[in-house]
Amino acid sequence: MNEPAPATFGNLYAGIVRDATGERFDTLVACGGVLVERIVSTGQASPPGFWYDDAREEWVVLLSGAATLEFEEAGEPARRLLPGDYVHLPAHCRHRVAWTDPTVPSVWLAVYFSAQGEERGAGE
Repeated sequence: MNEPAPATFGNLYAGIVRDATGERFDTLVACGGVLVERIVSTGQASPPGFWYDDAREEWVVLLSGAATLEFEEAGEPARRLLPGDYVHLPAHCRHRVAWTDPTVPSVWLAVYFSAQGEERGAGE
């Protein structure tokens, strides 16, 4: 019989460098086609003309700081995010980070998962 893996612990706010010159990406969990990642932005934005275009679905919540997301789709307004705001980005939803607060680290929790398969309703 295999022993279960031990629990792992951490803190989402540990190791944040307030004046980092680049964004930080930390994998927290990668299992069964799901990736959970902490992203820390300290004033960074996507390069001009750059669009994220991921084949996976993405659910992101902003835990601290502030940010603005832009979307390539015509008519989709830019969205300002504050702590607690979240967004579900379907696969291939082209978006970019237009701005992050340079005075307070913006801590994101991103969950990536396969766009394939049927969704289950609440309580199923």
